[in-house]
Amino acid sequence: MVDIRQNPYRADFPLLAGHPEIAFLDSAATAQRPACTLDAQRRFYETMNANPLRGLYSLSVAATAAIADVRAQVASLIGAPDARDVVFTRNTSESLNLVAKSFSPCVLGPGDEVAITIMEHHSNLIPWQEACRAAGARLVYLYPEKDGTLAEAEIAEKVGPRTKIVSAAHVSNVMGCELPVRSLADAAHAVGAVMVVDAAQSVPHLRVNVDELGADFLAFSGHKALGPMGVGVLWGRHELLEAMPPMLTGGEMIDSVREQDATWAPVPEKFEAGTQDAAGIYATGAALTYLTQTVGLPAVAEREAALVAYAFERLAELDFVDLIGSADPARHHGVISFNVRGVHPHDVASILDASGVCVRAGHHCAQPLLAWLGVENLACCRASLAFYNDAADVDRLVDGLSQVWGIFHGSD
Repeated sequence: MVDIRQNPYRADFPLLAGHPEIAFLDSAATAQRPACTLDAQRRFYETMNANPLRGLYSLSVAATAAIADVRAQVASLIGAPDARDVVFTRNTSESLNLVAKSFSPCVLGPGDEVAITIMEHHSNLIPWQEACRAAGARLVYLYPEKDGTLAEAEIAEKVGPRTKIVSAAHVSNVMGCELPVRSLADAAHAVGAVMVVDAAQSVPHLRVNVDELGADFLAFSGHKALGPMGVGVLWGRHELLEAMPPMLTGGEMIDSVREQDATWAPVPEKFEAGTQDAAGIYATGAALTYLTQTVGLPAVAEREAALVAYAFERLAELDFVDLIGSADPARHHGVISFNVRGVHPHDVASILDASGVCVRAGHHCAQPLLAWLGVENLACCRASLAFYNDAADVDRLVDGLSQVWGIFHGSD
């Protein structure tokens, strides 16, 4: 049994170690960075600061090799067979927009359908709205049970002969539940459609394998996996990436340029126009090494499951807190969304912040989901736990919520 009263990780994170007064419970928005990530970013600038791919001198060659190493590391992390199919972007949003803007015109036409779930983050919703509008296609929603369960019957009804693309989160950023991506992928492939996976909330917490998921495209962000902001990943099956035109054009994404036309570089350079955040990519590699080797994903999953279970136990003591999603803590991968009855979530978050407890409040870029759930004000609070949290962070959350209730309703 993991001891969540002890915390062997907090000292590795400079912000947390330097501010013991903070209980950081917003890792679903962005993770804290361990010292090795910060050191790696600085090390890049101090030892190999040059534009990768653009020079034959030793600094540029070192920078180019460093990015290639991280590309191979990411491929290994997600079980991708070829590192060349890993494209670096700025974030998950850009990765999903790249698929929607560059791939969907290859397959989407009038009367076709794109299927997504109502649980999607806006980054996996708005790009498909725009793609469907441009193609004259229809955006179809799959609706789960109120606990986040997506039934096979719903999949069978909504994924059909007109479906060309199915896109879904691996883990919901509001409900915390894991979606049945493999079932969605099987249904998509049965009708000749492709499966796009938003893995922003799963890569930091779970083992992810593109073949096991049945993914044709998969996207995630480095900053949610202990890396710096500004680095995202898009993986795609090679033949699909080959068929796609680039979304951005300019330097380094070309093979040759003539006065009236150009020939694109091979994948992945075709999609990486301009100077990449080389230091950020290098530091992302250090972050992923820490996550997968220093800590290890099995230890991450075990500790986070214990923390969520403890949080559910403590929150059950507060009869004025309404949880969103499944009543089973095992179905919440680090994410617990809730409201304090009769108190606006923004007020809850502000009062908690005065005690050093950091939670997110608002619509969490999931307004259609909150509207479908009937959540008042289209807003809720979200406490998202990571392995570097401990039981004391949960206790401070519960104490803070009791204080919120007392402020608005008086003490007993």
